[in-house]
Amino acid sequence: MFLDESTIKQLQGLVTNVKVPIRFEASLDDSKRSQQMREMLTQVAELSELIEFTEVSHERTPSFAISRVDSDVSVRIAGLPMGEEFSSFVLAMVQVGGHPVRADEDVIEAIKAIDEPHEFVTYMSLTCQNCPTVVQSLNSISIINPLIKHTAAEGGAYQEEVNARGIKAVPAVFMDGEPFGQGRMGFQEILSKLDTGSNAKRAEKLNASEPFDVLIVGGGPAGATAAVYSARKGLRVGVATENVGGQVLDTASIENLTVIDKIGGTALGGELEQSMRSYGVEIMTGLHAQKLHDKDESGLFAVDFEGGITLRGKSTIITTGARFRTTGVPGENEFRNNGVSFCPHCDGPLFKGKPLAVIGGGNSAIEAAIDLAGIAEHVTVIELMPELKADDVLLKKLDSLKNTSVITSAALQSVEGDDSGVTGITYKDANEELHSVAVNGIFVQIGLIPNAEWLDGTLETMRGAIVVDDHNATSMPGVFAAGDVTDIPYKQVVISLGAGANASLGAFDYLIRQ
Repeated sequence: MFLDESTIKQLQGLVTNVKVPIRFEASLDDSKRSQQMREMLTQVAELSELIEFTEVSHERTPSFAISRVDSDVSVRIAGLPMGEEFSSFVLAMVQVGGHPVRADEDVIEAIKAIDEPHEFVTYMSLTCQNCPTVVQSLNSISIINPLIKHTAAEGGAYQEEVNARGIKAVPAVFMDGEPFGQGRMGFQEILSKLDTGSNAKRAEKLNASEPFDVLIVGGGPAGATAAVYSARKGLRVGVATENVGGQVLDTASIENLTVIDKIGGTALGGELEQSMRSYGVEIMTGLHAQKLHDKDESGLFAVDFEGGITLRGKSTIITTGARFRTTGVPGENEFRNNGVSFCPHCDGPLFKGKPLAVIGGGNSAIEAAIDLAGIAEHVTVIELMPELKADDVLLKKLDSLKNTSVITSAALQSVEGDDSGVTGITYKDANEELHSVAVNGIFVQIGLIPNAEWLDGTLETMRGAIVVDDHNATSMPGVFAAGDVTDIPYKQVVISLGAGANASLGAFDYLIRQ
């Protein structure tokens, strides 16, 4: 049996959400992947009388469609949907089977209003944390509006397509054969690109919304916890964020949360969203903050967002997190997503059998090097300092691998490449001599930068981070901040969770004293 007993037991509960007949229509051959796909789909189909399995022919083999019987509702998965994409398969199955798509009503109506047919293909990898967000969003869109078709293609199973289209990073989305988007995208971002008129309608609706008791900017662990704590106080809470989850969505596995042995980053992001929605928190995604305004005569703070959107609150909590630090050398930006990457779990599988470089010497860098060594021809670690700063246990593991090497006291100078992508890097050693290393991929792991530039001139910052006190209050009374965007010394998920709760209690104390 392809699926183990534990997985089957979980699926037995989930297939009860299938309310109308569906069919797995699989295009298979004699390959091992096809055999595994046949076994998996047969096992799942046996769990419900509403699910049937049949074999058909299709240009992408192996692949299968999940189709609603006597309907044009259908999504296709090309490759074996395991790893990070197993949840996408299950969600598509129950949604095609009649389980409602969870999204704001205005978003659903805007998707239904699209009257032009489009064919989407998302190239993903089974170890990519960003991919499920895109795959699940486009699957849901195609289920809401059958004029839009979507295929999720596993890059490893369709390497020729990946190479032909020059894909060096996932998720990579194509619409009607042309590039549509790169990287994580949710409902709102995809809809905005499909229907530009929806942006103006959304801006009009949000600008007309009543002020929140607590307006939270950012939807990672700190923001979600602040939202839940505030909602439990009976306050009206709004969370304005680019996405729910933040940096945890880029994390393969989190294993240091109390009472939870292990949880994937995307799974934690889903739990954060579910928790907020269960308390009636209004979540607004796809929003990028631009400016914070001090409170006006009526005691309201305002935050401006891209697209002409302004939201107001009686108090504000900033939880915009941080982003990957870049090297800034020539070629890095030019070859970003074309050989230069920041997520080894996402993009590593695309570089199987190729020489790679990891930039950095801390825990994240060495973990990336160890991970990549399992698929790469060779991994070279480039570190600016005279020695690596990662934990001893990681350094010992790295040293045990035969296809890795370390170069310290090495200052990266440039990234070279051509039309096919990255071809090498140049670094300067301690003696100021230049050296070149031939690589086809570079993974930059040199730390984080707080997402606080939009607050320049409004809040006190130190080294780019928001300064907060023991109540998580900022220099502007009534405005609080929590998580990696602040000057707390340690950046951990569990610390951000606690800081979000603390900021919420600080905001509540502020409100009751006004």
